[in-house]
Amino acid sequence: MNDYAFLKGYNQVQRMHLVLVKKEIMEALGLRARTNWYLRLYGKVVPKVSEAKTIEEIFKKYGIIEVWGR
Repeated sequence: MNDYAFLKGYNQVQRMHLVLVKKEIMEALGLRARTNWYLRLYGKVVPKVSEAKTIEEIFKKYGIIEVWGR
């Protein structure tokens, strides 16, 4: 996994679920600031293995399998 961004997965989320997905990921990773969200979304911060699995599980709930990339 060369690119740690999950923008590819986020762009596949149905519009009605965008806020929910963002909220779930922020809570799961303990993010409080929008800046931290965007750093993660665009892959500027390398996720721990456990965080990556959590992100994948959240997207999987919404039918999204290809998560990583831009």
